[in-house]
Amino acid sequence: MLEEKLETEPGKDTKAADFRFVIVTGMSGGGKTQACRYLEDLGYFVIDNLPPVFIPKFVELAKQSGGHVGKVVLVVDTRSREFFDQFVHILDDMDKDDLPYEVLFMDASDACIIRRYKETRRRHPMAPSSRISEGIAKERERLAPIRAKATFVIDTSELKKVELRDKVHRLFGAGESGEMNINVLSFGFKFGMPLDADMVLDVRFLPNPFYLDSMRHKSGAVPEVAEYIAGFPVTQEFMAKLDDMVEFLVPQYQKEGKSQLVIAIGCTGGMHRSVFIAKHIYDLLTEKGLSARLEHRDLMKNDVREHVREEC
Repeated sequence: MLEEKLETEPGKDTKAADFRFVIVTGMSGGGKTQACRYLEDLGYFVIDNLPPVFIPKFVELAKQSGGHVGKVVLVVDTRSREFFDQFVHILDDMDKDDLPYEVLFMDASDACIIRRYKETRRRHPMAPSSRISEGIAKERERLAPIRAKATFVIDTSELKKVELRDKVHRLFGAGESGEMNINVLSFGFKFGMPLDADMVLDVRFLPNPFYLDSMRHKSGAVPEVAEYIAGFPVTQEFMAKLDDMVEFLVPQYQKEGKSQLVIAIGCTGGMHRSVFIAKHIYDLLTEKGLSARLEHRDLMKNDVREHVREEC
């Protein structure tokens, strides 16, 4: 979703236009604490467990601070108990009053949350005297209306800490200049599609080096493999059309004020064709002076014996 922009009213401090307000919520055990640590690293002012009724007043105070509080995170979750029931109504009122906000919903699978609670030996806040699974079910039901209004949803079930950090930085780490951050991601369809992708390209129609013994265990970043994939007419035609599309779309997204763009390229295993095309797009973007980052999500889930390390 596009980041909403504040219009500076006459007489107001122009720094108010840089105000960014994020509400972090989600499942207990879903990773809210870790996400907030990364947001603090990005310069956000974080307040934990604020009752929803105080949200609109806090937003107004922050906007009137003369730019001293530019990026704010409020953590609101079911610990607010009976106050939490007002949460949806508060967000609806903020929509009517045109108060800009973003909701980051942190989630995880039931099995993952249960494992985390077992490891910490804590009781679930919604089932202090019964099974953790009962608390999870109650909390999911109570959070469903909030999840439906979320700007971003991050499922941490399979994420390492560094991967969560990268996701938070991609979503909320736009520089002071407002420059759009572009993330080019290769992946394998057999490992699932990336949930945060804005554009998904399926390149499984390109010639597959996997079927050649000399290239099976080499990634798409190895020159020999790259030359093989690029040597076919279908690849050349596709890359020409792809270049035109990317060169057309990126300025349009920038014009719309989008803070981050995730371009995902998928092949079967995320090792050969998607890696090659992702690198091609990354090179195209950086040559044009755009801020881009390259990531090969599933590359090392394959039997890779040769890969060219990229400084991206």
